[in-house]
Amino acid sequence: MQFLPEEIDNYSLIHTEREPRLLAELNRETWANVMTPRMLSGHLQGRMLSMFSKMLMPKNILEIGTYTGYSALCLAEGLKKDGSLHTIDINEEYVFLAKKYFQRSDYSEQIIQHIGNAVNILPDIKESFQLAFIDADKENYSTYFDLIIQKIDVGGYIIADNVLWSGKVLKKDKDKETLSLDQYNKKVLDDTRLETILLPIRDGLMVSRKVK
Repeated sequence: MQFLPEEIDNYSLIHTEREPRLLAELNRETWANVMTPRMLSGHLQGRMLSMFSKMLMPKNILEIGTYTGYSALCLAEGLKKDGSLHTIDINEEYVFLAKKYFQRSDYSEQIIQHIGNAVNILPDIKESFQLAFIDADKENYSTYFDLIIQKIDVGGYIIADNVLWSGKVLKKDKDKETLSLDQYNKKVLDDTRLETILLPIRDGLMVSRKVK
């Protein structure tokens, strides 16, 4: 969902760095061949994720929810040369498509794909991370947070997507997904280890920096 008027959103895109060619191809293929293509991070959000990563220059990045690989490729743009990006998804069809584009990218040796339930996979990943991106099943955002917070270095960031959930977080009667997202938003805001800002970009990005 876009919360800005369409004309403002289009103006923002016009005045934002263009997608790299490989990402533009992945964008088109996702919209042409994959169910629920609106799950794709897309041009504006993708360039923002890239900018975050380039500012941080992380050694290691963690992503929960690969989908077709667009956000991973954006995040990988800021990786240190000897860095790695671990990305997890339970859907093998998405993983296959993402792998095709990862192999064509400059980061093919740095991106490590995991297939399965992130709750089971995360405890076995031993690296520490300077940047994490959560964009998976909404009911488990708080669970994912609890599993990764100790893996995030002080000064590192956790970014969670879809935290406004098409504005449904404002409704009095919330469904299960919306309630989970609202709980996540409150959880990270109240966590004294973090400083947090909610950005109303696309469907909402919660950006949390670990301070202790």
